[in-house]
Amino acid sequence: MTWLITGGAGYIGAHVVRAMTEAGERTVVFDDLSTGIAERLPEDVPLVTGSTLDGEKVARVLAEHEVTGVVHLAAKKQVGESVERPLHYYHENVEGLRVLLQAVTEARVASFVFSSSAAVYGMPDVGLVTEETPCVPMSPYGETKLAGEWLVRATGRATGLATASLRYFNVAGAARPELADVGVYNLVPMVFEKLTENAPPRIFGDDYATPDGTCVRDYIHVVDLAEAHVAAARALQAGPGRELTLNIGRGEGVSVREMIDLINAVTGYDLPPAVAPRRPGDPASVVASADRITTELGWKAGHDVQDMIASAWEGWVRLHPEAARG
Repeated sequence: MTWLITGGAGYIGAHVVRAMTEAGERTVVFDDLSTGIAERLPEDVPLVTGSTLDGEKVARVLAEHEVTGVVHLAAKKQVGESVERPLHYYHENVEGLRVLLQAVTEARVASFVFSSSAAVYGMPDVGLVTEETPCVPMSPYGETKLAGEWLVRATGRATGLATASLRYFNVAGAARPELADVGVYNLVPMVFEKLTENAPPRIFGDDYATPDGTCVRDYIHVVDLAEAHVAAARALQAGPGRELTLNIGRGEGVSVREMIDLINAVTGYDLPPAVAPRRPGDPASVVASADRITTELGWKAGHDVQDMIASAWEGWVRLHPEAARG
């Protein structure tokens, strides 16, 4: 098979490309390079620069590379920005997906893996979030991911396209320093940035109904996440019409305070966090049940939080040498 990886030059996308190629799958990357970095990709992986909103270009790529499966990661993904620019997010994430799916079905592509998010759940009031937990997204970003799942599922049922929607929890870490996340939008790089400035990391709220009062999240190593894509992609090859919706997490919660303590320990810093007011919309605890993907695909996360922090730190120091201690 040949897999088209949209958004394959991004942080997660580059790891998916690496995992797919190491598993012996042929890949081609389609990325507009708005946030992706071409140098992340192996030299022998073709890169086509373009947007999924360009249906004619997508169709040409599918035909020229004889694509038989798609992993769709290209999307806008900043929650705060989605609140400020909802029309932009719906256009990029939902219309871009619709255009892509139209080209995919016209080209008779057999398999489609969709990058979804735990943001579809919103603020679940449960200890472990299963795939049956009601989806009540709290941001336009989360709404676009849920709408994307609906569109993917409906297309599969109408056409026989085999589909998988993978709901990522909190992604961190790197396979190699040069593949690390260069954005400062998630907790781990946000803490790294503060430490590099010799400033205290921030905790947004310490009065939640959790063991230490800070928010609890489920963190997944990007290498494990990429391997979950390989497992899902191969499962879809079993035949037309298969439909999967799967959480990608470890099933273990870690609080913000615990994460900051671990980051201090791994990096060699010793800067206690400063407490700021809660951010609107932050749920107290969101932890995945990962039982279904283990049962369905035999996949299980193999890296712990310390692995995530240490590998992410190597990538951070590569870009910010002044951050290194000792």
